[in-house]
Amino acid sequence: MASPTHAALAHDDAPPELRHHFPDLAKQREASSLGMWVFLVTEVLFFGGMFLAYAIYRETHRRAFEGASNLLDLKLGATNTIVLIVSSLTMALAVWASGRSRKNATVLFLVLTMLLGATFLGIKYVEYKQKFERHEVPGPHFVVPQDEETHQPLPRQSEMFFSLYFCMTGLHAIHMIIGLGLVSWLVVRARRGEFSERYNTPVDMVGLYWHFVDIIWIYLFPLLYLLGRHTL
Repeated sequence: MASPTHAALAHDDAPPELRHHFPDLAKQREASSLGMWVFLVTEVLFFGGMFLAYAIYRETHRRAFEGASNLLDLKLGATNTIVLIVSSLTMALAVWASGRSRKNATVLFLVLTMLLGATFLGIKYVEYKQKFERHEVPGPHFVVPQDEETHQPLPRQSEMFFSLYFCMTGLHAIHMIIGLGLVSWLVVRARRGEFSERYNTPVDMVGLYWHFVDIIWIYLFPLLYLLGRHTL
C-alpha cells in the first residue's frame, strides 16, 4: 500500500483536469457518465408523468384532442424537428472533434449547435405568438376553437389539450435554454484549448444532455402535431 507521501507525489504528477478524489481520468469520466445517466433517468420520470397524463386524457377526450391537434402548425413543428435532428449531428461532431484535439472544429460545431438551438426557440416563439393571437392559451381569455373539418366548436376539453401542449413544449423549451447555456460554456472552454484527446468529458456529458432533449422532442412532435391528422 502506497504511503500518503507517495500518493501525494503521484497526484502532483496528475493532469490538471483530474479532480483530487479520482485516481485517474478514466475513473473520473466513468463517474461523470454515471452521474449524467442517473440525472437523465430522473428527467425521463419527470417527462413521463406528463406523457402519462396526456395518454389518459387523450383517450378520455379523443375528439377534443384530435381537433385541437389539427390546429397546431404542422410546418413549424416539422421544421423544428429537422432543426433538432441536425443539431444532434453537430453536437455529435463536436464530441468527435474535441476527442481528437481539433480545437477549431470543436468550436465550429458547438457554435452551429447553438445556432440551431436558437433557431428552434425562435420558431417556437412564433408558434406561441400565434396561439396568443388566436386566444388558444388556457385561461380566462381562452376561446374554444372551431374544428377545421366541420367548422363546429370543439368540445370544451380542447383547452385541456392546449394546457398539456404548453406544459410539455414549455418545459422542453426550458431544457433547450439550459442546453444553450451549457454549450456556450463549452465554447468558452474549447476556445481556450481545454479539450483534447486525453480529456473531453464535459463535451461528452453535455452532448448526452443535448441528445436527450432532442429525443424528447421526437416523441412530442407526433403526439402533439400528428394526433388528429389522417392525411399529411
